[in-house]
Amino acid sequence: MIVDTHGRRTSQRVAGWRARVLYVAAIGLGVVVLGGCGSSKPAYCSARTNLEDSIKGLTSLSVSSGISGLEAQLKKIQADANTLVSQAKSDFPSQTSAIKSSVDALTGAVKSLPTNPSATQIATVASSASSMVSSVQNFVDASHSKCS
Repeated sequence: MIVDTHGRRTSQRVAGWRARVLYVAAIGLGVVVLGGCGSSKPAYCSARTNLEDSIKGLTSLSVSSGISGLEAQLKKIQADANTLVSQAKSDFPSQTSAIKSSVDALTGAVKSLPTNPSATQIATVASSASSMVSSVQNFVDASHSKCS
């Protein structure tokens, strides 16, 4: 056993020092973990991204996709919009209401298309799609600070 100049055992001093270092490290880790909790993004941020990606999927449709291709992509948009609306409606009631209304309007316009739609019917769908894109963009703008 080694004794220091004050008559204390060195092994006890080292053990006490280690305990203090572990204690400080544990507190530091706790601060980092708790600090990270406040910086996480709300769930609707990923739902917003999913909806944006679904809408972008409309641009990959071709004439050969036909109305059935449009309907299939619209189902994905509806599902993603419903998820976003349910997650964000308490924080953004007017924007999520606009998204729901615009997606419903687009769905109605697409469902009313005959097999061989006229230019006017296609213009109605395009107008509804434009309104939907606008309502989603309004939500993106409103939620920017929470999702960035």
